[in-house]
Amino acid sequence: MKSILAYFDNELIKSFEKEGIVKKVPKDIELIRDGQYINSIPIVIDGLVKVFTKYNEKEFLLYYIQPSESCVMSFIVSKKNEPSTFFAKTEEDSEILLLPANKVQEWIKKYPSFNAMYFNLFNERYFDLINTLNHVLFDRLDARLYAYLKEKKELLNSSVISISHKDIAYEMGTSREVITRVLKKLEAESKVIQTSKGIEIL
Repeated sequence: MKSILAYFDNELIKSFEKEGIVKKVPKDIELIRDGQYINSIPIVIDGLVKVFTKYNEKEFLLYYIQPSESCVMSFIVSKKNEPSTFFAKTEEDSEILLLPANKVQEWIKKYPSFNAMYFNLFNERYFDLINTLNHVLFDRLDARLYAYLKEKKELLNSSVISISHKDIAYEMGTSREVITRVLKKLEAESKVIQTSKGIEIL
């Protein structure tokens, strides 16, 4: 944990060790439920977590939380003491540090390094959301899908992504049939290859 959070003060890391709980969470486990009141703020030590929103029974991927990062939205709703309007689940087997929300509020005021982390993450998530909105509003679905696959490739550090058409559709807020059709188009354009192992991004 110290290596991942090395940019924090030693005193703050000791507070994390005292007040926090480290959990190993398998792939595809929901960490935060839609409508849940947030009592713990997660920091990813290892692995990858994805954050979704839901509207009219449709779900849509907002952004990923990588190692040494936290969930800004969980901090915001816990501060307001409101139920979450999002949910989060593990993309792969992960190790998560759970910090009590009331302590996080104190630490942000007390430790400049912790405050800086949340400020920087807020900025990054803001631009992530703007980028996602621009893709949805202005890009054709084939461009959106290709960008989605390339991001997966980078995050998972693998040129072959093992994911079903149904799961892609779920994360992109569309139907499996549409994803199947668009993947065939990308394959015809020599941008991807579909094999028994998964989707290879070229």
